[in-house]
Amino acid sequence: MEIQCVAVIGAGQMGQGIAQTAAQSGFSVCMADVNLEAAQRGVSRIGAQLAKLVEKQKMTAAQADSVMSNLKAVGNLSDLAGCDLIIEAVSENVDLKKKIWGEVDRVAKPGALFASNTSSISITELAAATRRPECFAGMHFMNPVPVMKLVEGIRGIQTADTTFQAIRVTAEKMGKTFVEARDMPGFAVNRILMPMINEAVYALYEGIASVEDIDTAMKLGTNQPMGPLTLADFIGLDTCLAIMEVLHDGLGDTKYRPCPLLRQYVTAGWLGKKSGRGFYKYE
Repeated sequence: MEIQCVAVIGAGQMGQGIAQTAAQSGFSVCMADVNLEAAQRGVSRIGAQLAKLVEKQKMTAAQADSVMSNLKAVGNLSDLAGCDLIIEAVSENVDLKKKIWGEVDRVAKPGALFASNTSSISITELAAATRRPECFAGMHFMNPVPVMKLVEGIRGIQTADTTFQAIRVTAEKMGKTFVEARDMPGFAVNRILMPMINEAVYALYEGIASVEDIDTAMKLGTNQPMGPLTLADFIGLDTCLAIMEVLHDGLGDTKYRPCPLLRQYVTAGWLGKKSGRGFYKYE
């Protein structure tokens, strides 16, 4: 199946990035959220990002206009009935995701493919919330989507080979490198990354080093482009906590226990850059 129209459910940071990347790659894109106004805000933010690229001469005004012409905000999931591929990019809440997929399943056309951008939740479980689990796969983009080159592809136990191949081809058309990971908690990227971030939080919690020194040590000592606590702030501490809880619950190993300090920051509403405060303070 050739994918021409892509739907993105969720107009937050990840949804915006996926929608922008798909539109830049020539796909017709519908963006949905809880209502039309929220979806329109997401499209407007994409326009603002494109304007910055034009200002920096990384894109022409004509190219930006072409991308925007590929984007459409919609107010109801029923408006996605004509889309070939529907990508869900809402928060890491399994009940919310399953509710959305049950609704999407009722309105999507026969033959439509489904993909979740979940960073840790079982694709097999999400697929089972639909009546066509063979058409469902994981499509885990990295943040920020327009910049990061990786898409992690995950098969549920029910995923058909034709579905997975179409997901791979679509990711590659978006300019991404596609890697395949097993449907295990955290898949490959977050199975490795999140325990590292969690351990960095433990190092802070136990007074081993300051926020700045932990990040500097990891940048200069292991040649990472940013320190783990800075990265956690960019990802969102609530997302980091949710993934660690999935790892801890799904694998049953105490080494995945979320650091109490991470949980405390989330309880305080210190979620990172998006809230103005995490391990660092932001304007």
